Amino acid sequence: MRYSPVFLFCSVLVACAPEGPPPGQTPQPQKPAFTTGKISYTVVKTFQHDQDAFTQGLLFYKGNLYESTGSPDNMPQTRSTLGVVNTDNGQLVVRAELDKNKYFGEGLAELDNKLYWVTWKNQTCFVYDATTFRRTGQFNYPNQEGWGLTVHDGFIVMSDGTYNLTYFDPKDFSVVKTLAVTRNGYGLDNLNELEMINGYIYANVWMTHRIVKIDPADGKVVGELDLTQLYNESADIYPGLGETNGIAYDAAGNRVLVTGKLWPRMYEIRFDW
Repeated sequence: MRYSPVFLFCSVLVACAPEGPPPGQTPQPQKPAFTTGKISYTVVKTFQHDQDAFTQGLLFYKGNLYESTGSPDNMPQTRSTLGVVNTDNGQLVVRAELDKNKYFGEGLAELDNKLYWVTWKNQTCFVYDATTFRRTGQFNYPNQEGWGLTVHDGFIVMSDGTYNLTYFDPKDFSVVKTLAVTRNGYGLDNLNELEMINGYIYANVWMTHRIVKIDPADGKVVGELDLTQLYNESADIYPGLGETNGIAYDAAGNRVLVTGKLWPRMYEIRFDW
């Protein structure tokens, strides 16, 4: 989701339900109940990040770091943009942009040299050539909202703020299946930016500084990272930043970068995945 606690506390009270069982369902956790394991990490390197970038999607492709951003109405400095990050200075070199009066840019994924970029409430996914950034098409989807994107088994996987991940056929964006994500036997809402790392789906959890590790075979959360320390470090530099959002895995370099909305820093972290 798009806005940080500082700016939309009132809306959070309405929209952000506590973690619990999916509506109409009574969870039946095994006894003893499974407890999600904590994943420890270390910081390898720190990079600068564009402080005006309201990060929604982050990914590596052919050695480049791609980023998509959103544009909250109450933050005039933000834009819904898509481009490549200059890791030397953190600046986002914008290659495509949406009209912020119509669209709110969200998650980003790459498949077959195509960039898929979803929007928050327009039920629209735009497709771009990953080399030229020329728009080559667009799709609609039934989900009320679009949040994060990744790719698994040749399908586009989207989060929409619920505990469900939706798998789409990239040819026509038809729904292939949904995956219910559970943590300790309960549905985990507010799944946001997504990244596939060594067979697992990693997801930011909106309004927190947690990243959860999801087994795509059954949707169970099998581990989580707490990035509060990185948030606090960036907040010391810029107190107006938002929550953690953005996970990029560089398979060739075997590294992971994380950041957040309006963060002045990106971090390369190492952990056992």
